[in-house]
Amino acid sequence: MPEAPHVVVIGGGVSGLTAAHRLNGRGVATTVIEAADAPGGKLRASPVAGVSVDAGAEAVLARRPEALDLFAELGLDEQVVHPGPGAAAIYSRGRVRSLPKGQLMGVPGDLRALARSGVLSPAGTLRAALDLVWPRTPVRSDVPVAAYVGTRMGHQVVERLVEPLLGGVYAGRADELSLDSTLPQIAPMARRDRSLMSAVHTSLSGRGEAPTKAGPVFASLRGGVASLVEALAARQKDLRTGTRVQALERLPEGWRVRLEGAEGAEALDCDAVLLACPAPEAARLLDSTEPDAARELRGIEYASMALVTFALPASAFPQPLTGTGFLVPAGEGLTIKAATFSSNKWPWLAEELDRVNPGEDLVVLRCSIGRFGEEGVLRRSDGELTETALADLAHVTGVRGAPVETRVTRWADGLPQYAVGHAARVERVRSAVGRHPGLGVCGAAYGGVGIPACVADATDAAGRLADTLTAPSHTDHCHTDRGDQSADGPNQQGVNP
Repeated sequence: MPEAPHVVVIGGGVSGLTAAHRLNGRGVATTVIEAADAPGGKLRASPVAGVSVDAGAEAVLARRPEALDLFAELGLDEQVVHPGPGAAAIYSRGRVRSLPKGQLMGVPGDLRALARSGVLSPAGTLRAALDLVWPRTPVRSDVPVAAYVGTRMGHQVVERLVEPLLGGVYAGRADELSLDSTLPQIAPMARRDRSLMSAVHTSLSGRGEAPTKAGPVFASLRGGVASLVEALAARQKDLRTGTRVQALERLPEGWRVRLEGAEGAEALDCDAVLLACPAPEAARLLDSTEPDAARELRGIEYASMALVTFALPASAFPQPLTGTGFLVPAGEGLTIKAATFSSNKWPWLAEELDRVNPGEDLVVLRCSIGRFGEEGVLRRSDGELTETALADLAHVTGVRGAPVETRVTRWADGLPQYAVGHAARVERVRSAVGRHPGLGVCGAAYGGVGIPACVADATDAAGRLADTLTAPSHTDHCHTDRGDQSADGPNQQGVNP
């Protein structure tokens, strides 16, 4: 009986682990290679005040099915949680204000709600209203978000609503981000409808072609969404951490992956390779094999950011915290770009804090720092970032006193920027990679940065490889070499997730 085909997956984040899980389910053997000392990529959790708190992404978009379906598949149904009551707000014009009802990624669909919110100045609200009467703005190709939304509704809508919301996803700038790739619900309206505000209103009211699905917008897992990585890693038989891929070589049949890890150099021969790593690393590995794809991948820029997480006594605040947090537009004079009231947003977290710290009445908040093109602030020390975030929190919430515990998490080059023309760039990359049998790419750099999008992209990429490898004509060619000595098969390294 022939051996199962073998795929080496480069990258042990949620995309790589999901792809390996899908391939394993199709009868394909996989080895996942991760350069860091632990799997997970941008999904990570660590204790704050004795309770596991996400240090990266904290939620999945519940209105897309891919992540929730994967939770169910992995037996995590009973851990699924949704945000508590309350909503996010925005710090605009010197105070915290509710986000206007009837908006879609910051694009308002209800003029009265926009006016009542006070997020814009009266002049800014009147400027947004012109969208209702102005003739159509022709959009025939991809354009910057700010160019289209700003033309229709004015710069205040862009700066005080759209950019802060996009900043939570990309840490990017609306004058550079792609309308097609970052606002896929808005882009068709730009090409089809005269008034953007009316089109958003129609979509949210359920009368559009693709009405917004009812129900919670976000979901997570009790213990943190990073639990997804633990569940995937536990099912992966061959997961090698602390191992860097030095080079890829195309063989007459299959591929050779040259590795460098704690045990020295190693050459791993396999049937296919799936690159589930960030674009710069994929570009480096594709340089000799597929220079066209490598050149395109180098054009994808990344933003860095830091998250400062605090455990604070509830008594440190002059008023109890309400809502789930607030966003901060760039022009408000603060360094933080968002604050999440984590123990308000996730009731399970508040329950665990009370259980682990009885009688202390603690709250957990986290502040996000760092926008694309403004990474200078991230050169500050952890202590300086902590002081800055705490000062901004004090300015907005009035908090006083020292935190019980602080955690600073840095994500260098953590978020790919979907610049104008991103979708076409991705198509060129996939087309170039597709010229090589047994080669694929997936991850946040391609089809979306959220967890559901990464799961979907990994599932698609794994399916394409599996279809090729499990075809009746396929013959397996996998073996492992350590230095100059050959071995019978790939090293099986046990992993304690």
